[in-house]
Amino acid sequence: MNSTEANPYRTWGLVAAEADAGERASFIRQTYLHLCGAILAFIALEAVLLNSPLAERMTELMVGNGRVGWLVVLGAFIGVSWLANSWASSSTSTATQYLGLSLYVVAEAVIFVPLLYFASVVGPENVIVIAGLLTAFIFVALTGVVFITGADFSFLRTLLSISVLAAFGVIACSLLFGFSLGIVFTGFMLLLAGGYILYDTSNVLHHYRVGQHVAASLALFASVALMFWYLLQLLMSLNNRR
Repeated sequence: MNSTEANPYRTWGLVAAEADAGERASFIRQTYLHLCGAILAFIALEAVLLNSPLAERMTELMVGNGRVGWLVVLGAFIGVSWLANSWASSSTSTATQYLGLSLYVVAEAVIFVPLLYFASVVGPENVIVIAGLLTAFIFVALTGVVFITGADFSFLRTLLSISVLAAFGVIACSLLFGFSLGIVFTGFMLLLAGGYILYDTSNVLHHYRVGQHVAASLALFASVALMFWYLLQLLMSLNNRR
């Protein structure tokens, strides 16, 4: 076995934008194939959970202990997300990368259960499907903006990071002190999700390194999940206002 075969991560020092056309196209293709796989796995997991008694039990467990209990769940999700991202970014083990992506998909599937359960029980007909289709449409539109223009949205990093910290602070305060976040906050989070889709997509074109398709797909999946979460909440809120 030669040194090239022994080190499949040899090209991690090369940014995808600087790689030759074949390597760059392969990286982009692998990234979006893995994203599609993650989304399909998420849908499959939710279908199993929502069509079993587990959905009601998990919902009771996660939200039945009050606001502080849900805060603990969110804290655990943040910890698991950090671990999953760390594993998905591993440069020494392909298995660890896939373990990280798989862990993140499972974590998202679990934390989505209460929202999807309530949407399926008390939400308007087909609200989950409509939210999913809107998410797909917005994702494709924003992805098209980046791919067509070739713009680099990495300048959004600081703004997005500050916005996330502020959002988590507001969410924590709402859970601790019992006030409603409201539709304005939902709109803010939708803008944040859109910003992350632009940012993550431009990173795929300009900043990820060849071989990092698993980590890139996880970042995109996280942005898609965030968009879907708040679109579903928005649709349910608008329905309740009728």
